[in-house]
Amino acid sequence: MPAPTARRRWILVPVALGATAALAAAVSTGSSAQTRSSAAPASATAQIQVGLITKTDTNPFFVKMKQGAQKAASSAGVKLLTAAGKFDGDNAGQVTAIENMVSAGVKGILITPSDTKAIVPAIKKARAKGVVVIALDTPTDPQSATDALYATNNFNAGLLIGKYVKARMAGKTLKIATLDLKPGITVGILRHNGFLAGLGDKVSSTATSFAKDSRVVCSQDTQGDQAKGQTAMENCLQKSPDINVLYTINEPAALGAYTALKSAGKAGKVLVVSVDGGCTGVKGVKAGQIAATSQQYPLKMASLGVAAVVKFAKAGTKPSGYVDTGVNLITGKPAKGVTSKDVAFGLANCWG
Repeated sequence: MPAPTARRRWILVPVALGATAALAAAVSTGSSAQTRSSAAPASATAQIQVGLITKTDTNPFFVKMKQGAQKAASSAGVKLLTAAGKFDGDNAGQVTAIENMVSAGVKGILITPSDTKAIVPAIKKARAKGVVVIALDTPTDPQSATDALYATNNFNAGLLIGKYVKARMAGKTLKIATLDLKPGITVGILRHNGFLAGLGDKVSSTATSFAKDSRVVCSQDTQGDQAKGQTAMENCLQKSPDINVLYTINEPAALGAYTALKSAGKAGKVLVVSVDGGCTGVKGVKAGQIAATSQQYPLKMASLGVAAVVKFAKAGTKPSGYVDTGVNLITGKPAKGVTSKDVAFGLANCWG
């Protein structure tokens, strides 16, 4: 939201798309070979094909998701077609990827949508042609646009780090900066609102926009990108030098922000919390750059998704509903009353 060199997660600022938009998501078999732009649907005896479309192919979260999907596909004896946007938020590229995969005859598509609303018409067309579509990590808006969702409970991921901050900062006046994804993207809204709920705000997990809190003195969009995270934190420090809590959409944004904090002589003076649980992020927890992070599990999302498509292809059983793939708070400094796992657990279960 798993956002950029980050999870997001993309991870998701509007960008003008030119003639290259149609090429933004190159569909490939395995890791390199391109599929035909239009191919006859697979016959009943043909090898089962499963599609995976991620937000980018550089974010470690999605790299690991792709690895998990490939391993599951190989174990099941099916072919995996993969594609990714050119950048976080590349809806046009994802639309092209869906069209190419449907033409290639896939039985199902696993997708982490970059634009959770704009992708819905393309998903609807694919489903109308009998293709099962499962969202991974990031729900569409509405969530019912896909057959199923396999993902972290992103509201709970935010809730965990919010509770952690509340416990660690008890008795102190909070001056919070939030480095978010961008408006309108479900994963970013869920994590942000969950964080505020963890602090004690009355925020619904079904809210469709960012909740407000007077303790939040600066909010910036980062697209989950590390460089943008650094710039955003620099801006926030100029606006409010007394910030003492930082929430970030993902760990790349957190590490970028830490660079800004260190340059400003504020490293160790701001409590930094985040979401993802990638190996680089967990190492950041170990080093004291991030106080706590909510760890999610992209390998599980991908393997469950592939298995569901294979089951549909072989038995006609469609997946449905939401499957929570789990989340754990990782920290080297536990907070009283907040369940967490230590850094050793985080490193043993990280990705990237």
